[in-house]
Amino acid sequence: MTYCDGGIIGDEIVIRSKDIAEHYIWGEGCDGWKLVNDPDISIIHEKMPAGTCETRHYHETARQFFFILSGTVELEIDGVTSSISQQEGMEVHAGTPHQIFNRSHEEAEFLVISSPRSAGDRIELP
Repeated sequence: MTYCDGGIIGDEIVIRSKDIAEHYIWGEGCDGWKLVNDPDISIIHEKMPAGTCETRHYHETARQFFFILSGTVELEIDGVTSSISQQEGMEVHAGTPHQIFNRSHEEAEFLVISSPRSAGDRIELP
C-alpha cells in the first residue's frame, strides 16, 4: 500500500470525489455524497444551505467526526452547543445525542466520518 505515488492501494487507483459519488438529499434541501461506504467506515461529504438543521438523534454503535470544509455550523452534543468553523472538527461518541445546525447566512460543507458505518444505526429523538 503506497500513498506517495498517486493514491495507489494494491493494484487499484482510487480517486473519490462528490462528482462521481452516490448522491442523496436529506432534511430540508441538504445534500450528501457517499465518498466511502464500507461496513467499517463511511465518509460523507455534506452540504447544508443557510438556515437548515438535521433532527436530533444518536447512533447506537457509530462514532462520528464532523470536519468543516467551508462555512460555520453549530453542533449540539449532549446538550452543549459549539460553533465550528472551516478547518475545525468535533467528535461525537456512539450513544451521544447530537444535532447539527447551519444558522448562518451562507451554505456550509463538511465531512462526516463514521466508524462503523452509521447507516441503519440512527435513533431519532424528540
